[in-house]
Amino acid sequence: MNDSIRSLAVIVWLFGCGAAFAQGFAGLGTEAEGFALPQPGRALSFPQDHGAHPDFRIEWWYVTANLTGPDGTPYGLQWTLFRSALKPGEAGGWESPQVWFGHAAVTSATMHRAAERFGRGGTGQAGVTAAPFQAWIDDWHMTGDLLGTARLAATGTDFAYEMTMRAAGPLVFHGQNGFSVKSAAGQASHYYSQPFFEVEGRLVLPEGEIPVRGSAWLDREWSSQPLAETQSGWDWFSLSFASGEKLMGFRLRDATGGDFTSATWIEPDGTATAYADGAFAAVPLAESPVAGRRVPTRWRVTLAERGLDVTVAALNDQSWMGLTVPYWEGPVTVSGSHDGRGYLEMTGYGEE
Repeated sequence: MNDSIRSLAVIVWLFGCGAAFAQGFAGLGTEAEGFALPQPGRALSFPQDHGAHPDFRIEWWYVTANLTGPDGTPYGLQWTLFRSALKPGEAGGWESPQVWFGHAAVTSATMHRAAERFGRGGTGQAGVTAAPFQAWIDDWHMTGDLLGTARLAATGTDFAYEMTMRAAGPLVFHGQNGFSVKSAAGQASHYYSQPFFEVEGRLVLPEGEIPVRGSAWLDREWSSQPLAETQSGWDWFSLSFASGEKLMGFRLRDATGGDFTSATWIEPDGTATAYADGAFAAVPLAESPVAGRRVPTRWRVTLAERGLDVTVAALNDQSWMGLTVPYWEGPVTVSGSHDGRGYLEMTGYGEE
């Protein structure tokens, strides 16, 4: 294969997969014939499950962080590595069916900057190893110990960051020991988090270098068909409260009407309680015009069994990830029965 044909093949491969990824956010509601499916009762095993699962169709290593500069200015950052497969399994070189996507962003109340990378499996350009843990695409990387110290870095055309993350608590499993149900029909994923990272590092912006401190949350999830065919997108919240407690909750929107919800309440020591459909509620209070869309940027979030009734508001309502796969992702503030901050991700909001 000559260089020009090889280059064309890479473009077709990457963007063909990207188109599938954008349809229903990774075609996540389409049939997954031939791919492995999450199984209830499967015990997650470490360090193996920190690594890739190439027999599953979609997977991500997802970090969000709430940071503060020396003058009190709040910032947020995101670092994500996605793996998407055209067929199950792995192979060397150009035979690999695995495609990798990297997303990174930095946000403040007045700016939102995002960048993306694409990589082909089998070439060494991107990948994940479980032990020692390394996740990378080009020069973007997350390395170290997810129960100890890890380092995180990314660069875009108009930003960069380098962070040191130190785990101050255990891993947290969502759903039934990491088996997270996503619909009444039983679609599911394997899902765990490290929500206890304490972070320090530096942001590099056009105006200069800014030292920052704060907290970070890593989400790890893999599946092959985590959405039902009629589910159009999700609203996902990771909230950290001044009390030391934390909440992961999501609302999956269904085009036929009705939502499917799930939540995990996390104590300061890492003890987790899962809540099934209906216990957690997220109701939009206000929308903002964003990239030709109307996107909810102020929410009422409740979990009655925990006495939670809070308003969640975007730090910057224009936190639109205008990438090949577009979605909204940004830091939020929390006020009401519990005060704190966190992150919100919203997918599936189309243009008006």
